[in-house]
Amino acid sequence: MLISEVESFLKKYDLLQPNTNVIVAFSGGYDSMCLLHIMKKISQNYKINLYAIHLNHNWRGEESDKEELSCKDFCKDINFYSEKLPTTIAHTETAAREARYDFFKNCAKKFNSKVILTAHNANDNAETVFYRIIKGTGITGLEGIHERRDIFYRPLIRTYRNEIEEYCKKNKLTPNIDSSNFNTHYTRNKIRYKIFPLIKEISEEFEKNLNQLSQTASDTNATIEAELKDLEKYSAEEFRNSSTFFQNAIVHKFLRKQNIEYDRKKIEEIVEFILKNRTAKSGKKYSLTKNLWLFVNNKKIALINNNKNEFSEIEIKSEGEYEIGGYKFSLTKHTQKPKHYPPDKNMTAFVELKNIDFTLRQRKNGDIIQPLGMKGKQKLKKYLTEKEIPKHEKDKLILLCSGCEVLWAPGFGISDKIKVVTTPTHMLKLEYRKVSDEN
Repeated sequence: MLISEVESFLKKYDLLQPNTNVIVAFSGGYDSMCLLHIMKKISQNYKINLYAIHLNHNWRGEESDKEELSCKDFCKDINFYSEKLPTTIAHTETAAREARYDFFKNCAKKFNSKVILTAHNANDNAETVFYRIIKGTGITGLEGIHERRDIFYRPLIRTYRNEIEEYCKKNKLTPNIDSSNFNTHYTRNKIRYKIFPLIKEISEEFEKNLNQLSQTASDTNATIEAELKDLEKYSAEEFRNSSTFFQNAIVHKFLRKQNIEYDRKKIEEIVEFILKNRTAKSGKKYSLTKNLWLFVNNKKIALINNNKNEFSEIEIKSEGEYEIGGYKFSLTKHTQKPKHYPPDKNMTAFVELKNIDFTLRQRKNGDIIQPLGMKGKQKLKKYLTEKEIPKHEKDKLILLCSGCEVLWAPGFGISDKIKVVTTPTHMLKLEYRKVSDEN
């Protein structure tokens, strides 16, 4: 029965193609041993390449090492790979989960796989839903553990623990017994061994009801999210005009898409931040993670990655096409007067050049520009600030320069020095698209 259920799950996601590399996260406990045993049989029938990966958390010394050896012994007839965490990793549920998923993702690269199966079951899902109710994560949190997210698939998510234990018993499997699983110092174990038994005295169907609630929440949220745009596609004013319910739902969707941990408090903080700064001209930033920030000003809401994309300067000595930072700049002859000159916001400009000797680069301290129609020069920083360009966008600009003087800031304007007096000599164009997209 279980074998056919797992097989149906894999067919649903088209994961049974011959020569597919499938990874099973294998702790050696009841759930993962049941799943791996089933996958051994399925892999033979469908000729898929099966890998079992084991992470030794190194929390229980000799016991952890014995479990690793036991897992290796069970995998004599399939590919097996394991690693041991350093003792410096914090002994917390969060740290363990982060280390575990980093290990999984590294293994996916190592074995060229886009499929990692984890053995989460229906009881795990019920515990997750209950925990999220306590944390106050709202309707979205009630969805619990998704049967598929990114490269992670969970074939046993509708299967209860008693069915898994029965399978192991019937097939004479001897799973590892992790002593830490009974330590009620950890929140999940406290829910499993202390809280749930008390609630079951009131309702034996409690876990099943939580799973039904999870499915209902998932269906409801799918309907709501279909009506929502991504957060960055709303202007701050549009966001303000949405109801409180939809504001929370939009932020929910955003945090989930970015795979950022959240609770009710974080959602409300972000909503409040957007509403508070929706009229700010220069804009404000809200830290989401170490490198991700949410930016809000009176025009837009944007996600900022603080990993600055730096690239080498390029000398422009002749007409032609040039690649810079993954984008394409072109300088071509154009001796006919155009019917219409493009506005400053365009990434195209007609200019009159006396010679070609420029540099294509990012901005630097001390840069200046003589804006079109002005006789004097001003600092580039002031020029960009007057155009209400946020700092994170200033750092990404690609500029056409002569020494420290900017002649063209694509999308914002040209220098008076290269303006067309009679007829243009050249056309400038910067395509903000990756060149590789053409291939």
